[in-house]
Amino acid sequence: MELQDRILEGKYPAKDHCAKVVAYLKSKHRVSSDSILYLEGQKSILLEDSDEAQPFRQRRSFFYLSGCALPDCHLTYNISTASLTLFIPPLRPDSVIWSGLPLLPPDAVKEYDIDACLTTSELPTHFSQFRNQNPKPTLYLKTDAVTAELSSIVAALSTDSSLLQSAIDECRITKDAYEIALLRHANAISTRAHTAVLRAIPAARNEQDLEAAFIASCITSGAKNQAYHGIFGSGENAATLHYQHNDQALTGRKNILVDAGAEWNCYCSDVTRTAPLGGGGGGTFDAESRQIYELVMEMQEAAFALLKAGVEWETLHLRAHQVAVAGLLRLGILRNGTPEELLRERVSVAFFPHGLGHYLGMDTHDTGGGADYADPDRMFRYLRIRGRVPEGSVVTVEPGVYFCRFIVEPYLKDERTKRFIDERVLERYWDVGGVRIEDDVWVTKDGYENLTTAPKGIEEMERIIAGK
Repeated sequence: MELQDRILEGKYPAKDHCAKVVAYLKSKHRVSSDSILYLEGQKSILLEDSDEAQPFRQRRSFFYLSGCALPDCHLTYNISTASLTLFIPPLRPDSVIWSGLPLLPPDAVKEYDIDACLTTSELPTHFSQFRNQNPKPTLYLKTDAVTAELSSIVAALSTDSSLLQSAIDECRITKDAYEIALLRHANAISTRAHTAVLRAIPAARNEQDLEAAFIASCITSGAKNQAYHGIFGSGENAATLHYQHNDQALTGRKNILVDAGAEWNCYCSDVTRTAPLGGGGGGTFDAESRQIYELVMEMQEAAFALLKAGVEWETLHLRAHQVAVAGLLRLGILRNGTPEELLRERVSVAFFPHGLGHYLGMDTHDTGGGADYADPDRMFRYLRIRGRVPEGSVVTVEPGVYFCRFIVEPYLKDERTKRFIDERVLERYWDVGGVRIEDDVWVTKDGYENLTTAPKGIEEMERIIAGK
């Protein structure tokens, strides 16, 4: 049995996460031990004008401190005793008729890393007992996250709603071994799904055929939820960074950009691959597509070479742009300037307009990062990570080169930048669309570990497409 499987046989380390959050709070603020953390999970919500429930997605902060993905739950963590209590809905006999027996408190204690499990009907008594035992308790909670029926009880306690959410967000940046195992498993499922997409290309007629292949593979692997709405953009659609339609015919298209990832037990994968359609169904890259693909691979490898704990993310992003400039000059798309001049004029932003990556965890664009979308420097404006990357964090590394008319054409009209782009050469690349390659990477003290194993070598992808 692999180490990952052995780790996942254990319980999600909810109490370790509670202790981590408390330690962070105490390192930044004066926090009394006569206090508790209180969170409410996501509620069951019906679709408008319907008795059908909305798809359920647990609040990530709640899952981080409980490991529980059930709706309508609550938790308290007593700081002085390091005791975690989960509150689940009481048994409703009428609902058993339709839905079967729910998880009961004795089962929850076995299932989750908690000290006790009570029903939500016992919450008022629980709070009253805590108040009687602690003369001046403080309740740390999220802003506007208290149900109406508990508001009067909570109001009787001293509360702080300004600190807990930010503390959880900061603690989520670095991952423990269990979280890495979850992310690794999500990536393994996505690897199978991306491979299924490659195998489906010869018979596919529409982008939605490939989306269906991806989702079907994930469900077969036990992942019923996607980490985000997948992107299946063919031809020039691949130049739209977050293309959503996924419904265009593949006829005559050169390539397909697939940005899709499975979610496993509330943890995300985020993987992008760009594969050849061959225009007429040949399943091989043409010359221009291959050139751009190899350039993006070079950009990613250059960023990997610098990645380790403590590196400034801006350094990696700049390095990717340096490689992009050199490659676009080599291909003749850029001209009339030195690499330094082209970087200074930010011409490469026309072809690589987004940030190099982001933190990954329970959310695809995970907490932390300190993005500054008001940055006047357009090369760095859309970075979702700023500053030094800590050991133990998980980041995506996703450079790309795109030929998006809406983005590039203003550079062709601007007197300052148009001389740097050769329109006659550029004309050959519009229908390449865009190429992005994205892996999920665990940052270590002296380097990194790539958690993503989906095929990305040109020969390997073409071999799979050919059914070999």
